[in-house]
Amino acid sequence: MKAVVLAGGYATRMWPITKHRPKMFLPIGESTVIDRIFSELEADDRIEEVYVSTNERFAPDFEAHLADSEFEKPQLSIEETTEEDNKFGVVGALAQLIDRENVDDDLLVIAGDNLISFDIAEFLDDFERREAPTLAAYDVGSREKATSYGLVELEGDRVVDFQEKPDDPKSTLVSIACYAFPQDSLSLLPTYLEDGNNPDEPGWFVQWLQNREATYAFTFEGAWFDIGTPESYLDAVAWHLDGESLVADSATLEDATIGENVHVMDGVTLTGTDLEHTVIFPDATVRNGDIRRSIIDQGTHIEDLDLAGALIGAHTTITNGADK
Repeated sequence: MKAVVLAGGYATRMWPITKHRPKMFLPIGESTVIDRIFSELEADDRIEEVYVSTNERFAPDFEAHLADSEFEKPQLSIEETTEEDNKFGVVGALAQLIDRENVDDDLLVIAGDNLISFDIAEFLDDFERREAPTLAAYDVGSREKATSYGLVELEGDRVVDFQEKPDDPKSTLVSIACYAFPQDSLSLLPTYLEDGNNPDEPGWFVQWLQNREATYAFTFEGAWFDIGTPESYLDAVAWHLDGESLVADSATLEDATIGENVHVMDGVTLTGTDLEHTVIFPDATVRNGDIRRSIIDQGTHIEDLDLAGALIGAHTTITNGADK
């Protein structure tokens, strides 16, 4: 098998934190979102090659990241776009990658911003037993949330209906961005696109495909986070930390209170500050603050502020409410 890790998004909903960094590099504890996926793919002998599908803007970041890592399988496959408006859509980009890299094997496709609690190996075991298109499905527990994803209807484990982002979902079981396709199914991608079908989310292809051949769901419980908003990222960090906090040895704390689910990185200085459910990137300084459910980027300097739900970009200075 081959694998494609989708990492071509621009994460505009998380700007300025992700304006100059791929959201897949956001830390989850001591690792990153995408490295958790790389680790599993590296360990699975069925996966021969891993293509990291990204855009031209972030290609240098991924090159540097992979060069510094111990992973041997991942290699870049670059989509020729530099901004959101020029994207081909995930299905369009996937079809181009398959053609560009001459992929002629079964294929695992997984989003690089997926934080999942199941083992990818178990998902592939399920796929191999069936030798048929397989998707991972999760109960989000809310019909409102379900409107943002592909809704899955099952008979047993077989997908009998699939609706991408329905306005009125009939259930809360959704498809996450984790798919396995036999090589024969991939050969239908050009037909799908040539017929003028939606080139955006993979769910549109799955909706089209399940009407043509048997498609199955690997349903899992536990946790799943789509790291696409500040809220979902902080929720993922909280799930990983499980009420604990992670503070770098090089951080300086003076009269600081560290609450639950806080990640403080290298070189951070905290003075007279209370933190709760917050991530602070390297070399930031916070004095006399009360910071909750916020993300503060590197090199930022904040004084005399209470923040909740804030997203502060890198190298920003905010003192007494004055943004510099």
